[in-house]
Amino acid sequence: MTAHPRTTPAALDRAAGDHADRLAIADGDIRLTFAQLRDQVRDFAAALAASGVEPGARVALWSPNTHHWVVAALGVHWAGGVVVPINTRYTGAEAADIVDRVHAAALVVVGEFLGTDRYAHLRDAAPELHVPLVVRVPFGGTDTPVEGVQDWDDFLAHATDATRTDADARAAAVDADDVSDILFTSGTTGRSKGVLSAHRQAIGVAQAWADCAELTAEDNYLIINPFFHTFGYKAGILAALLSGTTVVPMAVFDVEKVMTMVSAEQISVLPGAPTIYQSILDHPRRDEFDLSNLRVAVTGAAPVPVALVERMQTELAFDAVLTAYGQTEAVVATMCRTDDDPVTVSTSSGRATAEFEVRIGDKGEILLRGPNVMLGYLDDPEATAKTIDADGWLHTGDVGTLDERGYLDITDRLKDMYISNGFNVYPAEIEAALLRLPGVHEVAVIGVPDERAGEVGRAFVATLSGADLTEDAVTAFCKERLAGFKVPRSVRFVDHLPRNPSGKVLKNVLREEKS
Repeated sequence: MTAHPRTTPAALDRAAGDHADRLAIADGDIRLTFAQLRDQVRDFAAALAASGVEPGARVALWSPNTHHWVVAALGVHWAGGVVVPINTRYTGAEAADIVDRVHAAALVVVGEFLGTDRYAHLRDAAPELHVPLVVRVPFGGTDTPVEGVQDWDDFLAHATDATRTDADARAAAVDADDVSDILFTSGTTGRSKGVLSAHRQAIGVAQAWADCAELTAEDNYLIINPFFHTFGYKAGILAALLSGTTVVPMAVFDVEKVMTMVSAEQISVLPGAPTIYQSILDHPRRDEFDLSNLRVAVTGAAPVPVALVERMQTELAFDAVLTAYGQTEAVVATMCRTDDDPVTVSTSSGRATAEFEVRIGDKGEILLRGPNVMLGYLDDPEATAKTIDADGWLHTGDVGTLDERGYLDITDRLKDMYISNGFNVYPAEIEAALLRLPGVHEVAVIGVPDERAGEVGRAFVATLSGADLTEDAVTAFCKERLAGFKVPRSVRFVDHLPRNPSGKVLKNVLREEKS
């Protein structure tokens, strides 16, 4: 084996050398070995160079889980650029805000996806926004030509021997401390924040995740978690790359399709939110599918009942069920190990990994420190200083306890964030949007339990005198401005919001409402 890589180009080069003929990606009819993946990545990087995209440039990816995303992301890195993933559920306005703030030199965007033309929505939301290079990813059907947009194959055709040589030189020059990506996460102030990570950090957390999950070149990894999220990107694509594991991407979740793919592709690694496993266990046709190759499950984002862990091991034959904890600013900070018992898995998020130190600070807040804490927030030194203190401790905003073994149990959140279908939702962002709705005087949003999604939003709205708002009007307003997973599932109209003497909304009182 060659030396441990510190950049993604080095990781891809090693994988192509060590596992040249093994499958790197199985995406429907598209089958790429690691050697073929490197070839396609080089072509993408060469096409970027031919198009005038310079080293250090930021390239936004707004596309679902397909082999194109993997090629594009690794291609951006090979060309010395910075990957900026965008949530595929975002509206045009949300995506435009990110593209604008990073001054994207290029945008890789899906054609029609889930019945929506993403690029058309972005142009409608921000007609003044200019992106020098736009590359369209095909996704079923026939996409009509759009002026100024290059289709995937046409773009790759720009690669030449000269630009491949240029791209290879750029890949070799990428340093472990160079910024590899900017992932945006909503903040408690309601405005998204761009989290900057270096190549050494992206590789470090991916390697730690792969080690804890005991990934090998014999594994087939069904990646349901979106590539735009750290779980799909770093604990998915990069972890597999470092282990020689085959990536099987899934663009849209469907429980029957999951079981079909597990059977057909002999899936051994299946991470995801607890609701995914519950859906499989409860499916009436589960016995019609061969799920016997499943080996390891990794979950998080919501509590996992002991009974679910036990059913996963007995009825789905998982050798190991693991839980993990992290956030975009730290990716994976704690994780269970394959020999942990069901009670440990259910009642903890594992112990420190990826060279993290974990301790409990004031008010029980979980603090993290180590080389894989983010570099900082994009263009926001004030927010960075508030989050990472002078001693290097990242203040997570989550509350928890550590047992004598060093296992972490997350007990509460200092922030109001809740998790819906595996996505973090920050009420402040929804509240800020709803305050622009005519007739709204004040609003508070909380997460409430939901059997399928884990949690969904509930908005408490106090209206101005004479306003005639309805629940449908409130949700319709949100749907026009926010991604679907952020839209409140229910609305309660109130005369006023409960507040303490200093004026802070008492969301604990709202949570006690039963109706």
